[in-house]
Amino acid sequence: MKAKEIKLIVKDKYGEIALQSKNQNQSSCCGSSGCCDDMDYTIFSDDYTRLEGYNPDADLGLGCGIPTEYAGIKKGDHVLDLGSGAGNDCFVAHTFVGEEGKVTGLDFTDGMLEKARKNLEKTGFTNIDFVKGDIENMPFPDLTFDVVISNCVLNLVPDKEKAFHEIFRILKPEGRFCISDVVLEGSLPVELKEAAEMYAGCVSGAIKKSDYMATIEEQGFSEITIHKEKQIIIPDEILSNYLSAGEIEAAKQGEFGIFSITVNATKPISV
Repeated sequence: MKAKEIKLIVKDKYGEIALQSKNQNQSSCCGSSGCCDDMDYTIFSDDYTRLEGYNPDADLGLGCGIPTEYAGIKKGDHVLDLGSGAGNDCFVAHTFVGEEGKVTGLDFTDGMLEKARKNLEKTGFTNIDFVKGDIENMPFPDLTFDVVISNCVLNLVPDKEKAFHEIFRILKPEGRFCISDVVLEGSLPVELKEAAEMYAGCVSGAIKKSDYMATIEEQGFSEITIHKEKQIIIPDEILSNYLSAGEIEAAKQGEFGIFSITVNATKPISV
């Protein structure tokens, strides 16, 4: 698919997901329409309920890690959350920056932005805002942010090189990012990779881990570290929609796999 088509698919899917609760996402990413073959988005997600700042109304179970955990956010920092959705990671990040800092969420889906802003209204916080924009062409000046976080979003971006270039551009010197994302080991079968439903479900938009890490390094980042890595186990009943029995067995034998990683890196002080 062309980049424009991919973005339209992602925007449409997440616009529908924005109308649902976390419980609904556990049964089907598109509700009664069944357009995602009963894909359970929450098979990727970590448990946020123990975290300070957790807002259950903002948790749609769409993440694949907890990027604030290794972001090194300090009081007074300006944090940007890429693909902020209903605001889950923004509200957690707010507990780190305090009233002296600021949190900005960027998303290109109107439904998600509307949901995030409604959740924000309930908090009374005045130092969080949600902005509409594209990760490949962010509406921010150079050197704006201290920290960038993102949770299971960059894998949906068609041009990852451009995305990391933009992250580098808008970070201040010695600024850092911490991103949870989905990557691949081995070669994912074509049938799975090209399925639009699974693309919006964070699988076939992913690239090989080695390519992902190389892209980060090529953009000039330093101190690149993977803090967490776990294999994503997709139930056979979902895989059977895309793979043969032999291919499912090959996945179990480790010939290919889907993993979530949480990685951070720093923008050098002189570039």
